[in-house]
Amino acid sequence: MATEFTAPGRVGAPPDHAHAGDIRGALGTIRHGETAASGLSAKFKTLLAIIGPGLIVMVGDNDAGAFATYGQAGQNYGTALMWTLLLLVPVLYVNQEMVLRLGAVTGVGHARLILERFGRFWGAFSVIDLFILNALTLVTEFIGITLAAGYLGLPKIPSVILAGLVIMAAASTGSFRRFERIAIVLCGASLLLVPVYVMAHPASSEVARGFLLPSLPAGPGGMAPLMLLVIGVVGTTVAPWQLFFQQSYVIDKRITPRFIKYEKADLWIGIAVVIVGAAAMMGVAAAAFAGTEAAGNFTDSAGIAHGLEAYAGRVAGALFAVALLDACVIGAFAVSLSTAYAVGDVLDLNHSLHRGIRNAKGFYAVYAGLVAAAAAVVLIPGSPLGLLTEGVQALAGVLLPSASVFLLLLCNDREILGPWVNGRATNVFTSLVVGVLVTLSVILTAAVLFPGIGESQIFMIMGGCAAAGAVVTGYVLARRRRSAAVPIDRTGRDDWRTPPPAELGRPVLSATRRLGMAVLRLYLTVATVLVIVKIVQMALGH
Repeated sequence: MATEFTAPGRVGAPPDHAHAGDIRGALGTIRHGETAASGLSAKFKTLLAIIGPGLIVMVGDNDAGAFATYGQAGQNYGTALMWTLLLLVPVLYVNQEMVLRLGAVTGVGHARLILERFGRFWGAFSVIDLFILNALTLVTEFIGITLAAGYLGLPKIPSVILAGLVIMAAASTGSFRRFERIAIVLCGASLLLVPVYVMAHPASSEVARGFLLPSLPAGPGGMAPLMLLVIGVVGTTVAPWQLFFQQSYVIDKRITPRFIKYEKADLWIGIAVVIVGAAAMMGVAAAAFAGTEAAGNFTDSAGIAHGLEAYAGRVAGALFAVALLDACVIGAFAVSLSTAYAVGDVLDLNHSLHRGIRNAKGFYAVYAGLVAAAAAVVLIPGSPLGLLTEGVQALAGVLLPSASVFLLLLCNDREILGPWVNGRATNVFTSLVVGVLVTLSVILTAAVLFPGIGESQIFMIMGGCAAAGAVVTGYVLARRRRSAAVPIDRTGRDDWRTPPPAELGRPVLSATRRLGMAVLRLYLTVATVLVIVKIVQMALGH
């Protein structure tokens, strides 16, 4: 069957014709109109051409913040928290699988879909909050770059400037393939953590026990810091930028519904690389600090590198620092692009890596401006970098509930996804994951607002969220029993695309859904105000 690479009917926006044509991936090409792959060799070549979006978004998740989180888990608690990595797999997959479906079927970015289906308030909120959050996240990436450069003995200012120029230049060549090749090479370099793990050689029995026997060991500060760290390990796996990035990147790569199964394989490859990297970070930190005075006293990622050097030698420490530098650059790529894609999609700007700077000035201006601003902030003497890092955590906690809820609603919108909407089993599992993420987000936000939060308060928040979830679940089940479910016709879905705007009806929101949206808006407004007030207070104290 022939594959059609025509631009889909865009929801409320004119199509960017750069999103239609041959798929020119880093590892292969699929020509416009090429027939479906048959045979193992042809399918493997198709997979190579498709690989990119899932791998990049997953490896980008193991950025500066992840190095700090996993390193802290290993230094403070040894291998005892390895089991938390197994929790990441379904959380990583379920959210990113939904956005890749949305991208391939609709051809519309995440921010644009929210704007068109839920109104201007939510569209503006998603883009503005994403812009602020991503700007702060970029600052943390450059903080990681300074830590890695400092350990390697490189001067701070030239290192930051050079990294910023590399990040800008890699995405500004007007060649999607060239950018993706650079990004995949950097993704491969993230596996430098594997030889570091071999050099540190943590005890295999301890690592296996940490994976297979969940535990909450006693540590510095009691149970509350431990619980917050566990929540941070799980919560850091679904940053809002990931949802916006992968959906737009799938569109920019010209992936259509026929390639969704290949893109899912790409996503699984990325998840495997993330878990290997996270396990390596925990393992080397656990081995390097076991039995030392520094155990339980995490400082930063550079401290991990120094501890590793003392334990396994200078080469091990240097490789860890290079891996950190590599992770920060990949994270900066993805975070900057997610913002530029979202702004371009909402403002109807040309927004494609297939275009050169002349044909997409606004897109590249947003991308380069964010990178330059983040680098400048890191170089300002006395800038409150620790405070900015906490701001990232807080704002991510505020945005994540809305992003997760909208993602689930969009994937049940038959006007948008037609035969690609979620099935019942997917909705049950996804709702559970979204409920957990919302709970974690509330706890992380509370922890920033009230640094002295204890385990009893954490359990109270969990209990309250669980009770609210049970009430919502009961109500949904009762409504479904009263109404006959309309079966989903999955036939011909490989060729199904979102219809043109004129053919789409306006979404009808029930009274219950409107109430839920009002509650969500109230939560977001209150939480945002409280977080801003807290950050201002901390800044004045600083």
